[in-house]
Amino acid sequence: MSYSFLKESKLYIVYGEVGGTLYKYRVYTSSAISFNQTFASDSYSVKTLHDQSKMFEGSTITKANPANFEIDVPLTDEKDESIIIDLLSDVTAGQLRSFDMYVQTNQSTFKLENAIITGGALDFGSNNVFTIRLQGEGTKLSRAGDESYTIPGTARSESATRTPLMVYPVVTADSLDMNNITSVTLNIQNNIDWTPFETLHSSLNVTNSSNVMRASNYTVTKRVVSGAINQYQTDNNITQFDDFSTNTDLTIKAVKVGNAANATPFFQIRLNPITYTARMTPSEVYMQSYDFSSTDNSTTLDASITQYNNRYF
Repeated sequence: MSYSFLKESKLYIVYGEVGGTLYKYRVYTSSAISFNQTFASDSYSVKTLHDQSKMFEGSTITKANPANFEIDVPLTDEKDESIIIDLLSDVTAGQLRSFDMYVQTNQSTFKLENAIITGGALDFGSNNVFTIRLQGEGTKLSRAGDESYTIPGTARSESATRTPLMVYPVVTADSLDMNNITSVTLNIQNNIDWTPFETLHSSLNVTNSSNVMRASNYTVTKRVVSGAINQYQTDNNITQFDDFSTNTDLTIKAVKVGNAANATPFFQIRLNPITYTARMTPSEVYMQSYDFSSTDNSTTLDASITQYNNRYF
């Protein structure tokens, strides 16, 4: 008997690009990988034969909830993982780019079909490797085969090296540099609603997990980009601790540790406009935080990422 270990898992994304070519991307993750799918149980009251006045609850299972996944992906100098930035940020005709995700262990190959990335989080700090934390949903999770299963698609070439990096934040608000920044967080959230998919006719035909009703269509209801900028309070910015704005042009850069602040950043996003509120945090050293958000339902979020050259497109 042998076990499957999370640290030995390999993750692949299979994505059909414009033109019909199906490509397979190996995405290197940390050990933080999780995925699952549950079934929905509907209960109903049942009278007993011995006492019609007493009830107990029966249940039926006719549909599956959307599958969920979470992965952490270190961003590297080579940008082999740039496909995930596109899948997170690009919306076409109200739809995110969908893909199939495969997780291969030393015993099995699991497949999550019609997956979409619903959220991504980045920490711009110099204490850890620059990593994006992703979460998403899909329509069906299944075991495609054993460890020798051939994942479809033309394999994209990988760089000969993979170089994780550490970055520090450089922030500009309305063309003014913000100094004494300690950390920045950035969250991109695609809020989706799955179209109701349960029908009486289909539910009567459900016998097991192979023909259970599954979600297939959704709409993106809102796209929210939010985060926080943490700053030491100094005599130069103390008057801003109770400030707010509803129309600020914000640029956040991730500059490699060791490079000057005016160097070409590894990653850069410009959000215009954003709303922010400032708040003070008394501690051993006084801090203040700017909590910002941008609700842009347009399809141009990918264009807001103005520095992160995509390796493949």
